Order: sequence, then structure tokens, then C-alpha cells
Amino acid sequence: MRFAFWMAAPAALAIAATGFASPAAADEERVIKIAGFGANSGVVRVFGVNAWATLQAARDKINEEGGVTLADGSKAMVEVSFYDDRCNAEEGISVVRRIASDDYLTAIGPTCSNVAEPLYGILQARVDDDSDTGLQFPIFTDVAIKGGLAQISDWAFRNVPSEAQMYDELLGWLKEQNPELETLYGGVEEDFAHSNATWYAVMKEKAPEHGYDVVGEAQWLLNDTNFATQVRQMRRADPDVVAISAHPFTTCGVLREMSRQNVQPQVVIGLTSSSSLETLTGCATEAEGMIIPTSFAPVNPEAEATAQLVDDYGGSLDLHSASAWENMMILRDVIEDAGIEGTADSLEQDRRRLRDALAGLTATDGLLGVSQRTPEGEAIKPYVFVHARDGNWEVLYEPAM
Repeated sequence: MRFAFWMAAPAALAIAATGFASPAAADEERVIKIAGFGANSGVVRVFGVNAWATLQAARDKINEEGGVTLADGSKAMVEVSFYDDRCNAEEGISVVRRIASDDYLTAIGPTCSNVAEPLYGILQARVDDDSDTGLQFPIFTDVAIKGGLAQISDWAFRNVPSEAQMYDELLGWLKEQNPELETLYGGVEEDFAHSNATWYAVMKEKAPEHGYDVVGEAQWLLNDTNFATQVRQMRRADPDVVAISAHPFTTCGVLREMSRQNVQPQVVIGLTSSSSLETLTGCATEAEGMIIPTSFAPVNPEAEATAQLVDDYGGSLDLHSASAWENMMILRDVIEDAGIEGTADSLEQDRRRLRDALAGLTATDGLLGVSQRTPEGEAIKPYVFVHARDGNWEVLYEPAM
């Protein structure tokens, strides 16, 4: 057993393409096409950049090891493409329709939850429902992390961690270690689905359960650059803990403004997506000590080696791009186990075989250990708590799983 996942979304930009296997001459090289898609432009483009680098590194590793074995015993090489959906729901849907109309077996993506949620809605909701004309195309998501989305469709699968579980554990552990911490103030990127859901449905809900008094919250937008008013509100509340549910760009903006206004809470908690190189590149000094739960850290030889491979392709391995790597490896194994034929004539049946095989998984191997699979197509992944130290993310605590 190994790891992999896929998901689809619209894209105006195809970065690389390939052909699916044709039943032509037996001596022709067989090919399995997998599409990646996500934000490769805009404020969160770094996630698409890292995903694309990771997909290429995983493709080359699979192909160097002989590719994948098809139902007739022949070998096929894996080819990957990447499409830019610009973190826009309409473009994401357009991209996935385009991918599905081509000869791709499956897709891995998207980056943004505000794309994933409506995108899953155009897929057939329940498999074998003849009255549902939704798209019958398997999507394996690596990045979009808003809770519970895979239940929208039987054709949607995700390899993302449970933020409800991670922040529940983090807040409880933090209270045990520091019982004197009593008040918590939140800051949220109001217009980004992931950030919004993590603050309102996770952090804000879980904090009182662990004895924290939520004394206020501030809102801003993904493209904002001025946070003076929000931080003044934070300073007046004088909280023990500040929880920032935002991506690296605005997280760094808020942290710099906190430094300027001399706001010094005892603990700062960050969003999972900010446990990235981008945050440390943008504001390592201001982020010093910030604590974030994450489903990836280079804590074992395999994780370290994979991080180096992705670095060689110009990307960075974090909790999101690590999922893209795992998804590719999962797909490699599922393709072989499901009896994929890999011909033009078998494409529709192969997509269904792949969907059924993904739905039947109960556990997969990942870079931090074994992930459990739920009947809804979600993952329960191992995770650690990291904190920023001297320009690096260092493991602070590893919960027992």
C-alpha cells in the first residue's frame, strides 16, 4: 500500500500535457494521463507552483521505477499536466470539464476550497443514480482543506488533514502546558473559504471547549495590505493567545503590524496553510515562535528525501504539496490493483474502476505514516505541531495517533 490522490478544476493555462493510452500497435509506449489543477497565479499561486513541482517529481519517480502495470500485464508511463484555475470557481469548473472531455484518467486538485465546493457540485452526487446527469469523473484533492467537502459527491476524494481534529488537539495541549492562558483573540481572512471556515467553524468553536475566553475577532481580505485598524482592536483586547486564520501573505502583514504596534501575546497560532516556506521567507522574524499544526514535516528519511526531490524541481514540500506526492503514489497502486486497461476504448470504464477502488480504500501510506480513509472519501492523517524557530519550522510536539 502507498499513497496518492486526485482532484480537478478549471484552468486557462495548461503547463504541460500528454496523451492517454491508445489501443494502437502493441509496440507503442502506453501512457496514463493525470491532470493537476489549481491556483498557479494570484496571491496563493505558490500552492500551485509547489503542487506542479511535486507532481513532476512524483511522475519521474514512478516512471523511473517502470511506470504502472495495466490489466493486460503491459507497462504504461505516467504523464502529467497542470492547469491554472486562478482560485476562481467558474474557471475551476471550466477546467475540470475540459480535462474530463479529454483522455485524462483522473485529476488532482484544486488549491482553493471556494473552487472545490462548487466543483464537487457538478459531479454526479451518488454513483449509479441514473437520474443524476452530473459529471462522472474522479477528482482527488490535495490542497483544498475546508472540512467535509468530499461528501458532496461519490466522485470526489480528498487527502487533506482534519483541521477540526488538529486544532482541537492543539488547543487542548496548549492549555495543559500553559494553564495560565485564558483569553484568545482571532483574526480571519474573511473572503477565503478555508480561512473563514477554520476560524468560525473550528478555532472559535474549539477554544471555549478548552477554557479560553474568546475576547474578539478582526476581519480582513486576502488582498489587503493594511492591517492597522485590525491590530489596534487586537491590542485593546490584550489577549493571551492570538489565532490568525490566514494564508502567508496576510499572515505576514498582520504579524508585521503587530510588531509595529508592539502587540505581544504569549502565543500566536497560525493557519495550517501558513506552515510553509513562504511564511518564513516573508516574515521569519515576526513569525518567530508561531505554532501551527501540520500533516507534513521532514521528520523521517522518506520525508526528507521527498522534500529534496521536490526542491530539485523548484518547489517546496509542505502539508499541501506532500498530499500531491501521496496522491500520485496512491494512484499508482490503485491503477494496478483496479485493473485499469489504459486504452481509448476503456476510458469511461477505467474512470469508474478507479473511482470504485478509491472509494474502497480504508488506509493509505503517507510521508508521516498511515492515513485512515473514511466512507465519505476523506482522510484522517497523522500530524505534528511545528513552531517557527530561527527561520525554520521545527517540530514542537507529535501527538499520539
